[in-house]
Amino acid sequence: MRSSIKRTLLRVRRRCLVCDHEAELEEPEDTFSLGSPCPACSAPTERIEVLARRSAPAQRNPHAAALGRLGGLKGGPARAAALSAARRRDIARHAALKRWARERKKS
Repeated sequence: MRSSIKRTLLRVRRRCLVCDHEAELEEPEDTFSLGSPCPACSAPTERIEVLARRSAPAQRNPHAAALGRLGGLKGGPARAAALSAARRRDIARHAALKRWARERKKS
């Protein structure tokens, strides 16, 4: 995955406020300390201890990725159609000079 966006996950111990049931689970760092329901009685739980912390890549929204790809596919040809022949020639010449300069530096 190319994305550098990371999210922090915590391994925590939670205790039920009603039945005192304890469980270990993994949750995002920004989860409120009171909240997720108890698996035994569905009452709210409280975070009593943070056991471990780790980073994981954030999940991408597939719909947003598809829209971005769609725009990217349209963008290049639309830009080329909007440029004059002289401007396209200038861009191509500049790119070729940069490539040739890079080749000379390697040798």
